[in-house]
Amino acid sequence: MKKALHSNSIKVIAIIAMTIDHLAWMLFPGYPREFLPIVLHIIGRLTCPIMCYFVAEGYHYTKDVNKYTGRLFLFAFISHFAYVFASANFVDWKSFIPFYYGDVLDQTSVMWSLAWGLVMLRVVDSGRIGQKVKVVLIILICLLSFASDWSCIASLCILAFGTNRGNFKKQMLWMVFYVAIYAVVYAAAIDEVYGLIQMAVVFAIPILALYNGQRGRNPQINKIMKWSFYLYYPLHLFMIGFLQRNW
Repeated sequence: MKKALHSNSIKVIAIIAMTIDHLAWMLFPGYPREFLPIVLHIIGRLTCPIMCYFVAEGYHYTKDVNKYTGRLFLFAFISHFAYVFASANFVDWKSFIPFYYGDVLDQTSVMWSLAWGLVMLRVVDSGRIGQKVKVVLIILICLLSFASDWSCIASLCILAFGTNRGNFKKQMLWMVFYVAIYAVVYAAAIDEVYGLIQMAVVFAIPILALYNGQRGRNPQINKIMKWSFYLYYPLHLFMIGFLQRNW
């Protein structure tokens, strides 16, 4: 199979799918069983695996992992406010304080889990940390990222993608395994149908299989795309939050 897509193209697919998914949450709040919202949310499941995959790729290619880590946490902080503002559970400014109103899940955006997934990779690759300490740290990171969108599953997917780089089949099997756990918990704690919808992440596999290992052909566009997702993610959430409260 010809690997025809560079990372810029795949990221654009992720951005489009994410926007469709978030608009669906705004237009069809709750967990409706109608055909249209379900299809839109299935499309939206393309986004998380792609995001996780390219965080792992970014870890491999970055020239400064400390700057990369700091950048992810900076945008995780910014995105927290956008995510909460766009949430259907937003009440007032106190909603920005995690757990203030007693909720446990979805207290912050997936960017938090992505940032910690990068830290997981750094922990596993560290030659200065013993194996037992690494296990403890990974468990602690899972706890720290548990309350975010996609919970610690996004972090674990990044770990799987990064540690199995070069073995696409193994990367995807681990991703499906982790998301299956998430789907079961989602079905038990939130909604059965929407738990099953999480497994639509498998539709991202043929897209990622087309990745040719390149960022893109145009260096200027590459620089723009480097920042586009970081900026677009919180901006579109703020816009959705604004529309929800001024519709």
